[in-house]
Amino acid sequence: MADAKVIPFDDDRSRARRRPARADGETAAVRALPGPQEPEPPASPGAEEPAAPVTAGPPAARGDWERRLAGGLAFLRRRITGEYEVDEFGYDEELTDQVLMSLLRPLYEKYFRVEVKGVENIPDKGGALIVANHSGTLPLDGLMMQVAVHDHHPAGRHLRLLAADLVFVLPVVNELARKAGHTLACAEDAERLLRSGEIVGVMPEGFKGIGKPFGERYKLQRFGRGGFVSTALRAGVPIVPCSIVGAEEIYPMVGNARTLARILGLPYFPLTPTFPWLGPLGALPLPTKWTIQFGEPIPTDSYAPEAAEDPMLMFNLTDQVREQIQHTLYKLLVQRRSVFF
Repeated sequence: MADAKVIPFDDDRSRARRRPARADGETAAVRALPGPQEPEPPASPGAEEPAAPVTAGPPAARGDWERRLAGGLAFLRRRITGEYEVDEFGYDEELTDQVLMSLLRPLYEKYFRVEVKGVENIPDKGGALIVANHSGTLPLDGLMMQVAVHDHHPAGRHLRLLAADLVFVLPVVNELARKAGHTLACAEDAERLLRSGEIVGVMPEGFKGIGKPFGERYKLQRFGRGGFVSTALRAGVPIVPCSIVGAEEIYPMVGNARTLARILGLPYFPLTPTFPWLGPLGALPLPTKWTIQFGEPIPTDSYAPEAAEDPMLMFNLTDQVREQIQHTLYKLLVQRRSVFF
């Protein structure tokens, strides 16, 4: 299979969905409507009625299927011949838009029935850092947040998630994460993405948030040392707090097999009411009802460049972001009618 073309990361081409543009002066083809027909002479008595034409289906439906088939074949040809582009981080926009988002969308729309609020708080252009709570035993919340930005933002923006080291050592998962635009959670990569005008997502709780016991649900863990604030200050981009309700209950973690986790090299080994007791069936998440709310952005462009080295400022901004996320979580929980509806 041919290799994909690698495009420079700081390419100034738009990363929004590409639409074919018409050349100057070109107009869309107009199909003439059928004109008046000459009346047919009356049939003579006893003449046999002509048979009605037989069609395979409505013309519009046939045309739609033909377009889909042609598009699918063209997509396969590009994948086989390597006529597609990835950036220097391995992000494959075409594969993400046409395949990965299509696979995640039924889970997003039908299973978790995600409701999105405040997506207009994400800027239409330029970089921004989305900071969200992390929960659910498995990191499905990050993927659902990625679909929320992709499908609901009016400018069709893409979310680039910062992921833990473990993601990039797992076979298959590593390759899919790179293709979907995820990159290692380090300050250098995050700052480069932000300076290039990308929307970057980070969940500062890390494994402390995703692997916390069910009894501590919706209680935010430590946000580390405020490294995400320092990165936003250096890049001069706004910080958008994000609160996710519903992910805590998909795998209620009632225990942690620490010995087994050490043997497997995992940060924790979850014990839930269904896993591992029901085998593979126990790995099915509960169909909870989710809400994702993006809060008011916190600007950072008014600070001087050396502000990123001020520990007190970083502490205050980190605490401000954390408190805003926690307050929104409590508000959404009060408004929630049920875990599942």
